[in-house]
Amino acid sequence: MADLKALVSDSEDLLRATAGDLSDKAREARARVAKGLERAKDSLAELQTQGMQSAKAAMQRADTTIRQYPYESIGLALGVGLILGSLLRRK
Repeated sequence: MADLKALVSDSEDLLRATAGDLSDKAREARARVAKGLERAKDSLAELQTQGMQSAKAAMQRADTTIRQYPYESIGLALGVGLILGSLLRRK
């Protein structure tokens, strides 16, 4: 998604930079780039929406699992914390 955002930004900069060029080829190229830019923006918005939806679904599944198995969840969190703590202390 970062690459797509960079592409959109670079394309917008290119369109602004070539705004003064009035040749037919330049106008055609600008029109194609503008259409591609709109498609890229739409794709980026769709990817962000899907990412948010999948993250929300994952959080709901985690919440359900933790509520179903509270003691196991606490034990797992304690174990992970101990392992991370010992690994970080060694450095």
